[in-house]
Amino acid sequence: MGGGALAVDAGWLLAVVLLVAVVFAVGIAVRRTLIERGGGTVECALRLAGDQRWRLGLAAYRPDELRWYPVFGFWPRPGEAFARHSLIVVSRRRPDPVEATSLGSGSVVVGCAIGQAGQRIELALSEGALTGFLAWLEAAPPGPVSEFG
Repeated sequence: MGGGALAVDAGWLLAVVLLVAVVFAVGIAVRRTLIERGGGTVECALRLAGDQRWRLGLAAYRPDELRWYPVFGFWPRPGEAFARHSLIVVSRRRPDPVEATSLGSGSVVVGCAIGQAGQRIELALSEGALTGFLAWLEAAPPGPVSEFG
């Protein structure tokens, strides 16, 4: 095999890698557009109880639940969903210096309990998104507590 053939093979390999990267980026962009089309979405990192790592994603406000979607992925379903009536804000703080490197210095970390079971989660939002989240929680229509609460 000559040097020219090797260069052609390397060129094809590079083209395939670039094509896969473009398809991946377009898929993520289309998914995000479809999620945001419903309105009421904000960038939101999530950390479940007992987990040390933050997962970056989007939170979508729906009438009965908060849906959380991981930022990287093709799956159109939420990674997590929390019933609106079961979310109880229990704390608010600034991220520590280590957290701020992945969350951004303008983030606010909100600790929430999920219903009477008391499962804990943390959400990291911008100040503006936090205001919207708290308003969404306060504006919940009266009615029975969901099956989770």
